[in-house]
Amino acid sequence: MADAFRFQYRSSNNIRPDFKRSLPWLLSSRWILLTLIWAVGFILIVAWQRTAFDRFWTPPPRPIPRLRSLVFNLTDFGAVGDGVTLNTKAFERAIAEIRKRGGGQLNVEAGRWLTAPFNLTSHMTLFLAENAVVLGINDENHWPLMPPLPSYGYGRECPGPRYGSLIHGQNLKDVVITGHNGTINGQGQTWWIKYRKKLLNHTRGPLVQLMWSRDIQISDITLRDSPFWTLHPYDCQNITIRNVTILAPLSDAPNTDGIDPDSCENMVIENSYISVGDDGIAIKSGWDQYGIAYARPSTNILIRNVIVRSMISAGVSIGSEMSGGVSNVSVENLLVWNSKRGIRIKTSPGRGGYVRQISYQNLTLENVRVGIVMKTDYNEHPDKGYNPNALPVIEDISFKGIRGQGVRIPVRIYGSQEIPVWNVTFQDMLVGITYKKKRIFQCSFVQGRVIGKIFPKPCENLDLYDDEGRLIKQSTSQNSSTDTIDYDS
Repeated sequence: MADAFRFQYRSSNNIRPDFKRSLPWLLSSRWILLTLIWAVGFILIVAWQRTAFDRFWTPPPRPIPRLRSLVFNLTDFGAVGDGVTLNTKAFERAIAEIRKRGGGQLNVEAGRWLTAPFNLTSHMTLFLAENAVVLGINDENHWPLMPPLPSYGYGRECPGPRYGSLIHGQNLKDVVITGHNGTINGQGQTWWIKYRKKLLNHTRGPLVQLMWSRDIQISDITLRDSPFWTLHPYDCQNITIRNVTILAPLSDAPNTDGIDPDSCENMVIENSYISVGDDGIAIKSGWDQYGIAYARPSTNILIRNVIVRSMISAGVSIGSEMSGGVSNVSVENLLVWNSKRGIRIKTSPGRGGYVRQISYQNLTLENVRVGIVMKTDYNEHPDKGYNPNALPVIEDISFKGIRGQGVRIPVRIYGSQEIPVWNVTFQDMLVGITYKKKRIFQCSFVQGRVIGKIFPKPCENLDLYDDEGRLIKQSTSQNSSTDTIDYDS
């Protein structure tokens, strides 16, 4: 018994020193735990305060710059930006005052400004502030009818008059549409549905259309959901389009081209993003016999630093309405992604005119079905009065610095015996392909050259030159046609 007691006593003595030594560690651990709890609590409180702050406080709007000596606000003329009140009269009164004063700036402040179509005036700046949205009324009864474009013969979709554009101008000079990325929204959904159901009696109107005007600048805005073509300068000179975003659904938004330069001269399109339901950019100059008679080419056009997506048509197109001619066009630093086509030139017998001196440089194609297309049988005509013997000329087209991946058919050039394609040049091309058939560089009735090595292997219609420009192999089959023609191009 005594021995047992002594054993327990010794055991308790052995335990106590261990407990005493561990006591500082336990206290230290408790302080670490309390510190961690305090830090987590502090972080949660700061995060909650920041969330509440962001929810209930917004930064003040960016101040609107004074770009002209005379400045008006749309609200000065009774406008209400609630998305319900119709503000057409306010726009008209403001622009009439600017016209009366010889020029000025109209500020559209933050809000949703519903309006029917209205006309701009010369020496005017339309400034769309941050969070300003100009909404086009979606009732066609508020859209005026206009005569058909003289180079088209009649409304593009229906004979007779056509609907005007939401923002319009004719015979103007010195017009600026800019802002802090405010938006012009055409609310095109109703138009698209009625078009598909054949409920419209006239051609749909563009979102913005300026005609017979010069010295135009459009920048730092968003254009979206146009009823028809989005931005349509017609027979204009000296146009700059910069830092613009153009949006429409990639499907079920018919003919919502992004930018359509039409019989325009001296134009720059740069630093912009376009994702629409038809061509991103389509250069035009009139339709068949009407375009031939109007005789106004599109020329001296520079497109650079643009990103485009088009699931229905192409990133950048020329035609098919090109009867007045298209020349001296340069496309640089273009990215086309997740699209049906990258580059397309389209025409047909009856168009007349020409496409010449066109340069494409530094193109990137990402997941594009057909990279480069030239099509000469785009048989859509305004009426039976066209002349089938009016044959367009396609010549002097160059491609340099072409890159891409996920491309099914890199090149498809379909000239014809009536409309051959002359003097096409390819240089510095490397495109990853997804289509494993033998002929993926497809040509017919085309004459031209390849300078240096390119991938994929070019068609046999083209002469081969080395990097120094020395002829290596001359083609003997310029009129040959590929044996795997896919006409869905």
